[in-house]
Amino acid sequence: MRVRIPSCELPDYDAPPPAMVTDLLRRARTIAVVGLSPKDTRDSHRVARYLLEQGYAIVPVNPGQKEILGRTCYRSLMEIPFPVDLVNVFMNPSRVEMVVAQSIEKGFPAIWLQLGVIHLEAARKATNAGLQVVMDRCIMTDHMRMAS
Repeated sequence: MRVRIPSCELPDYDAPPPAMVTDLLRRARTIAVVGLSPKDTRDSHRVARYLLEQGYAIVPVNPGQKEILGRTCYRSLMEIPFPVDLVNVFMNPSRVEMVVAQSIEKGFPAIWLQLGVIHLEAARKATNAGLQVVMDRCIMTDHMRMAS
């Protein structure tokens, strides 16, 4: 059984202040969801659908799919031909470094690592490159909290 450590207790990681998280969610309009599943029972799908319902433009990123939620699906962040405000990551932490490197190369300003997606070195690299970083938090939960 895996024990989840809240982000506020992760060593060498300063959780973003609530005001920064709220500001990020208010400013973002286009969100690339890396690891978005076509299966409606998966968390990534439920969260992306919720974000669509809240007015965000969702950009699916999943190399095995052509379309998810009625939107063109890209194989990687590198294939997205337009700006993205936020990269939301639903994938194994061992693959996060690649996503961070692509986010930096594309000039995307922020990255959000979902619950359980913890990679301190990748988060540090993203922060050092000037990206805003949220780690080990659910974007849907934070959005619901902000909206209430």
